[in-house]
This record gives sequence, C-alpha cells and structure tokens, in this order.
Amino acid sequence: MPDDYYDICVVGAGLSGAVIAERYAATTEKTVLVVEKREHIGGNCYDFIDNETRIRVSKYGAHLFHTKYEYVWDYVQQFSEWVPYSHKVLAVVRGKHVPIPVNINTVNILFGLNITAIEEMDAWLKQEQIRYNYKLTNSEEVALSRVGKKLYEVLFKPYTIKQWNKTPAELGPTVLARIPVRNNWDNRYFSDQYQALPKRGYTNLIDNMFKSSQITIRLNTDYFDIRKRIKCGKTYFSGPVDRYYAEKGLPALEYRSLSFERKVFKNMNHFQPGSVVNHPSLKDNFTRIVEYKWLPNQQFESNDTIVFYERSTADGEPYYPVPNARNQNLYKRYKNFANSDPDIYFVGRLANYKYFNMDETIMNALLLFNQTVNNNYKIT
Repeated sequence: MPDDYYDICVVGAGLSGAVIAERYAATTEKTVLVVEKREHIGGNCYDFIDNETRIRVSKYGAHLFHTKYEYVWDYVQQFSEWVPYSHKVLAVVRGKHVPIPVNINTVNILFGLNITAIEEMDAWLKQEQIRYNYKLTNSEEVALSRVGKKLYEVLFKPYTIKQWNKTPAELGPTVLARIPVRNNWDNRYFSDQYQALPKRGYTNLIDNMFKSSQITIRLNTDYFDIRKRIKCGKTYFSGPVDRYYAEKGLPALEYRSLSFERKVFKNMNHFQPGSVVNHPSLKDNFTRIVEYKWLPNQQFESNDTIVFYERSTADGEPYYPVPNARNQNLYKRYKNFANSDPDIYFVGRLANYKYFNMDETIMNALLLFNQTVNNNYKIT
C-alpha cells in the first residue's frame, strides 16, 4: 500500500473526531489519520492559558460538561481528572440579576413577588401560561405555553432575536424547548447527575484521547485540499454536511456563529457576579459576558480578570444549525446523499445538522463507532 494510506480517516480534531480516533486506536490495530484545518486540536472546545492574566479561557465560548448518561461519564473519566462544578447563569433584566432557567427566585426578583412554595409557583405558572389546542409548531408557542407572555417578552424573545436573528415564531420548537422551567428554587443551569470540568482543560482532555501511536494528526490542513492524495478505508466527517456535498449544487444550510470581544481588568477580583451573565435586552449589542475566572479548574492565581463579550453573527465558523422548516427540509436532501454514500460517515453537530450538548456529541460518536464497526450505519 502507498504511504498515504490509512485504515481510518477522521476529518476534524474536535470532540467527535477524538472519540472516533480514540476508539479505533484502543480497540483495533487500524491506522488513523486526523485532518484538522485549524492550527490546534480540540475544535470549539479548545481552551488555553491566557498569557496576560494566566486564566484558562476558551477561544470559542464556554463549554460546560454535564450528562445523565453513566456510560458517557465513565468514558470521559479515562482522559482527565474532573472538578465538580454546577454551572449557574444569571440574566440582567430591568437592572436586576435573575437566575436562568426560570425558577421561583427568578419570578420573585423580577416581579416583586413572595412565592414560598412549589404549589404557589405551579399556580403562578398556570395563570401565566397560554394553552394551545394543537401541536406546537414554533419556539414562540413553546415559550408562551411554558412561562406566559410576561417572561417571554423580557427573557426569551429578545435573547432569541439577538442569538438567531429570527424571532422565536420563525424557529422550530426545539430551540426554546431545550430551556427548562422549574417550579422550585434550583438555580443550577443543568440538572444532570454528573456535572464537572476537566481539571486541566478540554485541550488536555482531547490531547489525551489522541495519545496512541496509531493516530497521526495533521493540523492546518483542509481535508478538501488533500482528499484526492490520500487513501482511506473509512472516512468520518465532522464538518458541515453541506460543505461535503457542495458540488451537488444544493443551497447552503444556515448556521449561526459567534464573535468575541476580549477585555482585561487589572487588579480586579471579579467583573460580574458569576461566570456567565446573559444580556437579553435589545439595548445591549451582545448576548452574554463570560468571565472564566469563576470556573474552578483554574490552575493559577491571578490578580486580574478577563471577560469575553459574545455576539451572534451569520459569519465565521459555524456553531449552531438553524432549526426552521427551510433548513430541515434541505437537510433531508443532504441526508439522502449521505445515506447512499459508501465508506463516508457523518458525526457530530454540524454533520448531523442538529444541536448536541457535549455529552450528546460523545454519545453520538460512540454509537456511530459501534454501528459502523458492525456495518449497520445510516443517518436517522
């Protein structure tokens, strides 16, 4: 065989690609090539120590690991020590910091109420909620059916417009269905059993997944520039599915990206009251501010702090598939190409055009590995 033959080719050195590569290296004797167009491994999970402040930050936005799946939790234990961390999010509304997701504390602070029991919260929500006698078709209906108009107008609608450049009525129901609404005092953003951060960061975690000598990594390499020069037994693609099939001439799928504005504050312990503070108001030209110093997996002490203002944009690296009817129908056409194409497999959020949390990304890759090794794969 030629020198450029690999049993397995993996496109993308992010979490999805790392799982596929690690599984092949750990359970078979196959050779694995990982091709990454960026200058680093880790994909959007990539983090590093900021030179100026010595604070660990993420280049592409905060990533918080949480899962209810014990086998996913057991899997990631192999590659890092983990620091317990229950993530909390605040939102600035009418000059007040209120907990997100909506819970009793949110409602009491925002509306000056004194709800003291779960039964009272249930009654308040029932009074506010709008009921529909048909299957909900968009995210506006989902939000109104869960929290009513007052909370929808100050929290859900403006933030969604800034994040997606669409109103909730223009987005499928899955967008706002992901956000929980609680009838208790639980201020945690996630309620999963397992919540933690890798002690030395996500880049270290993924680097440990790539440790095998069977794995070759090529950074700063666009797969589409080299694919005619390499031979692959099987290929796993974690990029946008419409990019892979661009020559088919179909319209492009729609994605949202993020831009980041970095600010350092010297001799300041903290800039804001928590690691993530959302700014839903349309008066603010950013969606949220992330202050990484709050996270417990920092390895250095710092006299300063660093924050990142996040803004949603249509340009840049694709982050979020846009779940509306146009894109879902178009994706079905791409999926037909994928299911009829031998020896190419699509893994992860962009390749499946579906929002995955980190644990869902890992689960998707683990399941795909098992399916393709047993030769029963198709995108469902």
